[in-house]
Amino acid sequence: MSNERFASVWDAIEDTSAQAENMKLRSALMMALRERIVHEGLSQSQAAKLFGVTQPRISDLIRGKIDLFGLDTLVNMAVAAGLRIEMHVTEAA
Repeated sequence: MSNERFASVWDAIEDTSAQAENMKLRSALMMALRERIVHEGLSQSQAAKLFGVTQPRISDLIRGKIDLFGLDTLVNMAVAAGLRIEMHVTEAA
């Protein structure tokens, strides 16, 4: 067993740092969208209409099926939900 430490779970389970960064961004967007649904008290159907997707897509989002969502889709959903996305790029440690 290794005592190696990672900055995030994604760093530990993904094969490359690029894959880990992609997963970090996707998970952050998914959490923000789920929070919007909860905060606004939206049903899955209402959220689907607001986000411009189908109800089954909202179900996938709520259930955390991250592998079914690309960054483009999540960005589009977030903008449709009235969220503003900011990005910060820094040097890798």
